[in-house]
Amino acid sequence: MTAQPDVAPPRPRFRFEPYVQFAQKAAAREATYRFDVFTTIASVLVRVYLLRMVWVALYTRNVAPSDLPLHAIITYSTVALLMGLVMDIDQTRMLHDKLHSGSIATDFMKPINVPLYFFADGSGEVLFHAVLIVPSLLFSLLIVHIDVPGPLVLATFAVSFLLGYLVGFWVNFIMNCIAFWTLEIHAARLIVTWVSDLFGGEIIPLVIFPAFLQKIAFVLPFAAMFSTPLLIYVGVIPPARYAQALGSQLFWVVVLGLVATVLWRAGAKRVVVQGG
Repeated sequence: MTAQPDVAPPRPRFRFEPYVQFAQKAAAREATYRFDVFTTIASVLVRVYLLRMVWVALYTRNVAPSDLPLHAIITYSTVALLMGLVMDIDQTRMLHDKLHSGSIATDFMKPINVPLYFFADGSGEVLFHAVLIVPSLLFSLLIVHIDVPGPLVLATFAVSFLLGYLVGFWVNFIMNCIAFWTLEIHAARLIVTWVSDLFGGEIIPLVIFPAFLQKIAFVLPFAAMFSTPLLIYVGVIPPARYAQALGSQLFWVVVLGLVATVLWRAGAKRVVVQGG
């Protein structure tokens, strides 16, 4: 009898359904805390009102930038606050929590793609907070007037918003991957939050920064998160520069994704957990 050659067992077929379930459970988890929902909407309204008062006072006493009149800066700040409901969430903080507790070891034993699991869980949380944009926007319209651009601008803004979200995801993923080596990343998180708030354009438009600060801000990835979609929305970035702006965002998505992949593979080989 001739020996039968060894045949490698077939690889399990990738199934997308579990990750949909992870996202749904994350959204349900966020919906459990109903009081937080009301306080989140209320905080957005308070900040919209306060920012409106601040910009009105500043523009009354100073010369307004030619490309950002008062109505545009109020629109910018309001849309930025609504974007913050999604963008300010650390979608991958579960990675740090699991490394700190040691439960990451069991995740590696499950038949799942662990980074995709974190992405699905974070996206479920983000999708729930995205729903909050609707009531927050409706109530905000009682306080301020928001400019609504044409269909082309809105479509480009939506694409830019998505790319900015992916940039933010990779920034958070890289930050949380540091926990493979340090276990605690509180200081790193504070630094990243401070730098992204300053150079991301969420609070103050980067185009009103001094020229030398603008040069620094626009070469960092943080501008791709908030500044680019917001400047598209208010018309500071014209249609002729859409390809360049979106290309810059896509560049950071790819570069940060590669960096995150390298860090993940290096960290997964050691899986340092507290107490083990």
